[in-house]
Order: sequence, then C-alpha cells, then structure tokens
Amino acid sequence: QLQFVESGGGLVQPGESLRLSCVTHTYGLDGYTVGWFRQDPGKVPEGVACMSGTDETTYYIDSVQGRFTISRDNAKNTVYLQMNSLKLEDTAVYYCAATRRVPHVLAMCQASGFSWGRGTQVTVSA
Repeated sequence: QLQFVESGGGLVQPGESLRLSCVTHTYGLDGYTVGWFRQDPGKVPEGVACMSGTDETTYYIDSVQGRFTISRDNAKNTVYLQMNSLKLEDTAVYYCAATRRVPHVLAMCQASGFSWGRGTQVTVSA
C-alpha cells in the first residue's frame, strides 16, 4: 500500500473553502485508484471522493457532491481535494488512500482495510 502525508486542513467558517493535499513518497501513483476518506471520532473512515487510476472517472458521496472535487497529479505523486461551501458536518480528520486492488471508484470509496497516515484535521465552526 502507498503511504501518504496529508496536509491543508484547518479551522474555517461555514461556507469557506479548503484545499487538501496528500503526497506519497512510497511509489508512483500511476494506475492507482485513489480516494479521500474522513473519520469522525469513534467511527470508521468514510470514503467521500474517489478517482480512477486509468481515466478521470470520479465518485462522490451525496453529501459532498457539487462541493468537493478530487484531482491528482501523478507527476507529483499528489492527490488533492478541493472543498468548497464547507458545512459543519464536514468536520473530521481527512485521509488519503490508494490501491490497485479496487479499480472501480464506488467500490474504492466503500473499501476498508487501508493503512492510514496521520491525516489532516478539518474543522468547520461558526
């Protein structure tokens, strides 16, 4: 599995934006399905946005559709999550994951068993 270092989180007010980044120094990202997951305390990580490793197919859960955008730069081994119109319920620790075992983006966002990095905290508060 690829190991990631996530960054870009912070404290914002509702309606504001953040851009998260995660970079891997383990291997190149080419061909890997990638995803952003988030975790509330006491809960399992939830896949929120996932992207194919072979084309630009993406999947978003309903609660972030239209507000979040996942993208990748394979040359920089980096995955991004642009988060706009943030809501209180977006507060969580956000993590990256990548695998070649799950090529379909919906299945990626529903997958589990990843080895997580430290994540980056996103706090949306009025």
